[in-house]
Amino acid sequence: MSQPYTIRRGEPSDAKAMQQIAQGESAYSNTLQLPWPSVDRWQKNCENWPAHLHMLMTESPEGMVVGNIGMEALQSPRRRHVGQLGMFVHEDWQGKGVGTALMAAAIELVDNWLNLTRLELEVYPDNQAALALYRKFGFEQEGIARQSVFRAGRLTDVLLLARLR
Repeated sequence: MSQPYTIRRGEPSDAKAMQQIAQGESAYSNTLQLPWPSVDRWQKNCENWPAHLHMLMTESPEGMVVGNIGMEALQSPRRRHVGQLGMFVHEDWQGKGVGTALMAAAIELVDNWLNLTRLELEVYPDNQAALALYRKFGFEQEGIARQSVFRAGRLTDVLLLARLR
């Protein structure tokens, strides 16, 4: 089956689309983002991406940005083999293969072009859909950061996952 999505590099012009995805409840409740993100903040973020941050966007067949994944290659001399991932998928497009397309593209980039051998990410224990996606791509839980994030009025744990090549 052919891929219905287009994957491309993120551009500063994607700020509004990223803001719209980030304002969805599932985006801010399942990441470290805050509710009601401003377009101005996203515009500044998009204009100042460092060279070691690789942002990939997913477009629907109609050309709408429906998700993104950011992969930051760490710059510490002793951790240059490591990348850290974070992703958003628009609420209306969850469960439709967007996350799979993004993760496949990110892994293609890190394995075949950036020579990173370790990918890391953080996820909430109750985000079962994300956990299933990450496990499908070989991520394994390495630890738990206890009460590390203030979320929805209380401190909550975060799972630490990694994928080794």
